This record gives sequence, structure tokens and C-alpha cells, in this order.
Amino acid sequence: MEPFIRNDQYNFIKNQTQILINGYTSVNDQAVLRALKSLVLEKVMNLFDEPSEEQNQLLAPLVDVKDKDLAEAFLAELKPFVIPFAKVTQQTVKKLFPKAKKLKAPLLNDEELKEITYLGWDDKGSQKKFIVARLKDKMVGLQGTFKPINKKGICALCNKFEEVGMFLSETKGVAQGTYTKRGNYICQDSQKCNQNISSLDKLTDFIDRAKGRA
Repeated sequence: MEPFIRNDQYNFIKNQTQILINGYTSVNDQAVLRALKSLVLEKVMNLFDEPSEEQNQLLAPLVDVKDKDLAEAFLAELKPFVIPFAKVTQQTVKKLFPKAKKLKAPLLNDEELKEITYLGWDDKGSQKKFIVARLKDKMVGLQGTFKPINKKGICALCNKFEEVGMFLSETKGVAQGTYTKRGNYICQDSQKCNQNISSLDKLTDFIDRAKGRA
């Protein structure tokens, strides 16, 4: 069976295992637990369009998760079927960021590529943060200045309460020679942000707004 689970979907499933664990530690009513298991499984199955029988069989044991050990075992079974993020080569960087000379993206191994929904890194030379994401089967690049604020806030990408900074991007305005700046708070640590992302919605919206498409 080919990999079919995106990283954000894997994170969503991981969150659902925690919901089950919390249920078993706080609820004694078996009817309530059965309803919870049914709801959690339904949410996970709805992540995929017409899952195959093999995929159903892989995901079905979710309902047996009752504690941390069972959750870890279940998630370990899913991990080989997570789709790795596409490798970002130097050619990809040049295409997405043609004006950023000598820019190099971090090199990730196959396992690390399975743990990201987007690739984000800081370039100390230009004091900018660069983001590469795959949206609607197309690689998209976004760059902007990034200034940590040394406190926690809600990240516009993962929607979690983390150490954030101000990401400020610039796009061409309607009038010739004018530019529009758009800023928002995002995680300072892109790796942590990727661990938190459980949906593409916020990421897609952020990139569309930063590029002036929304």
C-alpha cells in the first residue's frame, strides 16, 4: 500500500488518540465511550476521499486506543504510510526565490520529510524567514522579514499557543512602483509548528493573504 497520509492528517489522528486517552481517564459510562470512539473514527475517516479497504483496515484499530502505549503502537503502524514532503533542491530554491542569491534550503532526510507540512528556515544573511509549501499540487515559496517578540501567542499557521514572531511579507501594489506589506504572527520554531499543524486551512489562508490573493 502506497503512502496516503499527509503530515497534517497524521497530526490530526495523533490528536484524536489523545482525545480517546482523555476519555478513558475521565469517563466511566460505556455508552459515552462508545459514542466517543465512533465520533473519533468518523472524523479520521472523513480526512480521506473514499479510503480503500486496506486503508480502512489500517485506520480501524484507532478505536482500540485506551492509553499512551496503545496510541504509540497505533501511530507507529501509520508512520510508514505518511507521505514525505517533496525534497527541496537548490534548483527548487532558485525557481521559487530568484532574487535571493546564494540562498540554501536545509537538507532533510526521508524521515524528517515525513514530519513537515511546510519547510521553513531562517536565513541569517538576509534576516528573513523562507517558507516552501505544497498547495494544490504546486510548490509555493514565501519570504519575509521575521522578528521574534520573545513571548507566546497564537500562530497563524498552526493555530497553537507558541513562541511567535512577526512575519512581514511584501507584494506589489495595484499602482506601479507601490508595495503592500502584510504581517502576522507565526511560530519562531518551524519544526514545532509542523508538529502542531493538523489542517492545511490556516497555512493556505496565510500564504494566499501574504501573496495578496485574499
